[in-house]
Amino acid sequence: MATTHGVVQIHSAPSALCPHVEWAVGGVVGVPVHLDWTAQPAERASYRAEYSWTGPVGSAAKLASALKGWQRLRFEVTEDATAHSEAVRYSYTPTLGVFQATVGLHGDIMINEERLKAALARDALGRRGLHQGIADLLGTAWDDELEVFRQAGDGADVRWLHQVV
Repeated sequence: MATTHGVVQIHSAPSALCPHVEWAVGGVVGVPVHLDWTAQPAERASYRAEYSWTGPVGSAAKLASALKGWQRLRFEVTEDATAHSEAVRYSYTPTLGVFQATVGLHGDIMINEERLKAALARDALGRRGLHQGIADLLGTAWDDELEVFRQAGDGADVRWLHQVV
């Protein structure tokens, strides 16, 4: 089975939930996980953390499944592409649920042909406007809701990459 890398970004979690998040992530990656929690200024009594992981392809989906559904938890999980798989990103907010996207080489969301055709068909039938349909495919609502939490982390430590593979 191919191995890949990724990142879990916990954008906000109440303090009581932090140990449960560590337990859930550790259960998926197969080792105990202790995150470096810092205050999340965008939400009172909330914390943020980041964890870089290595595991089999599909680990991001397992991580998102293990974390989704908890109230007041906001997160994103990414998984790098391999020779046999595409990169993916999962975003979660309590109000919107889970958004999943395939991510291209330069970080762009890739929308497959059938999903675009379905958006065009919904527009033609008057069910959902094309502009909103494309926004849904791009996860615009998730980005809008998470951006304030991402920005609040601008003062966080910077991790420098020393090797590109």
